[in-house]
Amino acid sequence: MTTTLPDKTLLLDGIADLRAAARFVREHDSVALLPLLLPGLDGPDLQALAGHCRFAHAGLLLFPPDADSLRAQFAACGLEADTPSHPSVVVRERLARRHGRDPADLDVRILRPRVYGSAGQRRAVEVFALTVPPHSGLEAIAAHERTHRHEAHLAFEVEHPEPLALRGLCAILVRHGARPDGGGYNPHEDGTVLYFTLPAESACDYGRLELYAPGDHRDTLAAHLDHPDPFDLTRADVRPGAGEPAETLLHLLTGAWTTQALAAFARLGLPDAMDTRTAHRTEDLARPTGTHPRGLATLLRHLAMIGAVHEEQEGFRLTELGALLRADTPGSMRPLALMYGGPFYRSFGGLDHAVRTGDPAFDHIFGENHFDHFARDPQLAALFDQSMAASSRMFQPLPTHPVITAAARTPATAPATVVDVAGGNGELLGRILTAHPRLRGVLLERPHAVEAARRRLDAAGCGERCTYRSGDFADVPTGGDVYVLSRVLHDWDDDRCREILRHCARAMPAHADLLVVERLLPVDGSPSLATAWDLHMLCNVGGRERSADHYARLLADAGLELVGHSPLPLDAHVMHARRAAVPEPVARRS
Repeated sequence: MTTTLPDKTLLLDGIADLRAAARFVREHDSVALLPLLLPGLDGPDLQALAGHCRFAHAGLLLFPPDADSLRAQFAACGLEADTPSHPSVVVRERLARRHGRDPADLDVRILRPRVYGSAGQRRAVEVFALTVPPHSGLEAIAAHERTHRHEAHLAFEVEHPEPLALRGLCAILVRHGARPDGGGYNPHEDGTVLYFTLPAESACDYGRLELYAPGDHRDTLAAHLDHPDPFDLTRADVRPGAGEPAETLLHLLTGAWTTQALAAFARLGLPDAMDTRTAHRTEDLARPTGTHPRGLATLLRHLAMIGAVHEEQEGFRLTELGALLRADTPGSMRPLALMYGGPFYRSFGGLDHAVRTGDPAFDHIFGENHFDHFARDPQLAALFDQSMAASSRMFQPLPTHPVITAAARTPATAPATVVDVAGGNGELLGRILTAHPRLRGVLLERPHAVEAARRRLDAAGCGERCTYRSGDFADVPTGGDVYVLSRVLHDWDDDRCREILRHCARAMPAHADLLVVERLLPVDGSPSLATAWDLHMLCNVGGRERSADHYARLLADAGLELVGHSPLPLDAHVMHARRAAVPEPVARRS
């Protein structure tokens, strides 16, 4: 039996919902709102979300009988009555799937009347309007949706969405109890939406959260949609048995195949033969890459499953994720694929040796430590340096760190100096010097790395402001204003770390600052790249990742004090340390 709601009731309820949504949007901001939605969210995760996302709108679904009625509701709430509209692809598809209807029968429009925050921030109330003409047979849908409020949500717009950052934000939401709940790409406005169901303990009447990313991010969307809620029986893509332990274990056991698939993809030059706009037939790709068409098709299907390529009717298209393996992509991650699918892949075959003995499996497999092994092979040494630079995204915020910006404000007659200890090929120092033309730099490294750094910094136009020193940690230059140790300490055991830090402390003037870039192990067991890298360091280097408290103890042993730490991209952190204050001597009583 169909439940019929009078049009007047729909209009009055719609006005009440609109007013409540507009008031909510005016009164809240990202920093205060996010912990309400995700209880327990604080620290670096809150900083990451609030720093990349801005509270954009509250969304709700209304059921006007026609466009004039909707305009009347807007006017009654003080919203712009003639707000433009366009088709809502995502909500139309969700409603059709939920109620077993043909999407063509559902006229769903999307409108965003403007609302301003308390500090004048431009926001909106996002209205999905399902037109429900009298006697149309859609009254039952309206009744169900008004009761369950499936589409009511709060939205945060991701500013400058970059694939890795977008996936990282999704991971933070999931880590704090949000569940992926669909989404889609709307070609009418060139935007991608990722929906999440908020945890039951959320202190808010809205049960869902939306991340909105301007542009086409269907590769990230595909990964998001690949995590269905097994209890949502309205989802057409839920597979029987999904999430069973045996199936989960099989997926985990085949992880090595994915590593080699990505490495082979890079080694064969396939990303360079493809692009993100055009699909290529397997036969057309096989000829220039010297591959077998059937074998290539098998590889590409696996890569499509993990999101590196997208399979279409015309063939295979490179995705944003796969494009990171192109040799000519700025910040290309191709060297990482070649390292993880090459020497480090071989060493992981001896992981049981590392776990049994505590000694690196790399030394056991190759007969020497990885630093010596790479130093004897110029091509491998260059690849290792390139692989380190491939993670340079974590350096992006560092030139704006308060320690760096304060050093850059020193008078031009006495420019401040940044000392990069074991600075690799100069990627980080080059970013700092480029951002601050008044700073000078000193780079300490092994001889072959110094030459690579000199070439890079000359090419960046800041070589004249940099000096170079070949040597070891005992040769840390004195007299700098800022010292940097980036991804160095995790290579070593605690005793060697103390020694390195003592060399830095002896070289640092009393006013100098030390910045340490590392991944920090979480103290609550939450998922983190640091946990994976801890295993990598055990297997290949003999070092380890550490918690912030662990680093604080190492710094204290070297006469340094941890002032604080802040998050960086790719699950990294920058720790700020200074020389510990020397206590005043106690005056002896006579």
